[in-house]
Amino acid sequence: HTIKITVWYRTLAAVPRFSKNYDVFENKPSVPEYKVAYVQKSRFILLHYSIFKALWDWLILLATFYVAVTVPYNVCFTDAEDSLTAARSTIVSDIVVEMLFIVDIVLNFRTTYVSESGQVVYNTRSICLHYVATWFFVDLIAALPFDLLYAFNVPVTYLVHLLKTVRLLRLLRLLQKLDRYSQYSAMVLTLLMSMFALLAHWMACIWYVIGRQESNDPVTWDIGWLHELGKRIEAPYVNISVGGPSIHSAYIASLYFTLSSLTSVGFGNVCANTDAEKIFSICTMLIGALMHAVVFGNVTAIIQRMYSRRSLYHTRMKDLKDFIRVHRLPQQLKQRMLEYFQTTWSVSNGIDANEVGQLIP
Repeated sequence: HTIKITVWYRTLAAVPRFSKNYDVFENKPSVPEYKVAYVQKSRFILLHYSIFKALWDWLILLATFYVAVTVPYNVCFTDAEDSLTAARSTIVSDIVVEMLFIVDIVLNFRTTYVSESGQVVYNTRSICLHYVATWFFVDLIAALPFDLLYAFNVPVTYLVHLLKTVRLLRLLRLLQKLDRYSQYSAMVLTLLMSMFALLAHWMACIWYVIGRQESNDPVTWDIGWLHELGKRIEAPYVNISVGGPSIHSAYIASLYFTLSSLTSVGFGNVCANTDAEKIFSICTMLIGALMHAVVFGNVTAIIQRMYSRRSLYHTRMKDLKDFIRVHRLPQQLKQRMLEYFQTTWSVSNGIDANEVGQLIP
């Protein structure tokens, strides 16, 4: 043991002290994960990995989420006679979203992409053909100015809300966002939880439509969940079409029911009574089980990945302390070893430069 201790002590004494400001790696610009051809680029071509394009994509994603929230709500919770009033209240935001989608189409015709061979394509004609063959028609349908149909008078307004549902096709691009930003755990976690909340919102809209259909049925109007909710909040239905809870109360109750069913923590204060409501509840429970497997399984993996370095640090620190305790090293050498480990970890964050270097051709 004396020989081993002497070797350890001399080895540590020969290692210089690391400064916390020392950088193991040189500050070089990040290289995209594809081949870059040395071609003459037009200044009107937008790089798909640029900061501006990333910020623009997130702006379009927020606009898509806005559409995904407002369109189903207007379709399901707005009656045909109240459709014009609801449409006028959101006319400005709807026009802004339509303009964003139109500008996005123009930018996509000038944005580079990566070919199957891993080459960045800058040619304008190739970019246009690639965009037309992939997402152009989906984006075009989503960008159609449906609000212009308001000029046809009131009966058309409810149809406008139905036509706007085609904009939900832009959510297919969310899969691209998850793949592109998969290394950013916080972003993926935010997108997954947003998708879960969005699914609950959609199912709440469907749940309300089922309740309205049951309340209009002369056989089941007095046993549906909307009728029971109206009695509890002292806003009962006088007959099939008069009275009942407000839209605000009905939406909150619908969202409460769907979230309770999807997360399997329902308390039964909003429950299914008719056959249609029970069938929808069964489907909601099945979808909730699938969401638990997909969303929350990914959430667990993301959280573990976010704290993987911290867990590795504590594991290696424990191994070092166990080594010191087993070999009964002197206090001075113990202190040097712990300081050396902490200093090198603060510099490299536990990354082995030699191991990483072997991955680079």
